[in-house]
Amino acid sequence: MTPELSRTLNALGTLAVSLVLVLAFGYQLALNELPCPLCLLQRVGFVAVGVGLGLNLLYGARPQHYALMLLAALFGISVSVRQILLHIVPGTGHYGSPVFGYHYYTWAAICFFLILLGTAIMLLFDRQYQDTTVDQPRFGGNMLAKTAFFVMLGLAALNAGATLLECGPGICADPPTSYKLIDELDTNN
Repeated sequence: MTPELSRTLNALGTLAVSLVLVLAFGYQLALNELPCPLCLLQRVGFVAVGVGLGLNLLYGARPQHYALMLLAALFGISVSVRQILLHIVPGTGHYGSPVFGYHYYTWAAICFFLILLGTAIMLLFDRQYQDTTVDQPRFGGNMLAKTAFFVMLGLAALNAGATLLECGPGICADPPTSYKLIDELDTNN
């Protein structure tokens, strides 16, 4: 696999992770479904995977960047599976609206598994680590890579801002009922 093909695949991976975050954020806003603390931790896992992908886009593919992605996906899948197990017992209810029959945390576990699988496959190809030229621009002249990087960066910032609004500077409510920081500002006025 050439470094350019690796960069393109990493850009597509970044866009895929961005899509997951966009859908979660869209559900949060459109259905007024605030993410629970475990859901927020899953988003942290997706953002951390995005950081690994972003590092590959910025500096070229490196095993260390893939290792960060693997660690982030392991973190994310463990949080997702914990939430699945919390809701698997009949009568314990669920959290959030289902999407095609599965809840966000189940989809997150599936996505994290696919990230683990895809990252492991990418690690099999040594040629992607070859330096091409020293004068190559940060994104290798790849507009897809540049776009994917900045979309991911923007989504990470949006999710951080929304989490701050929901939880304030303290611990997040479980289950969340409102945007805590906005409520505190309204009561102070």
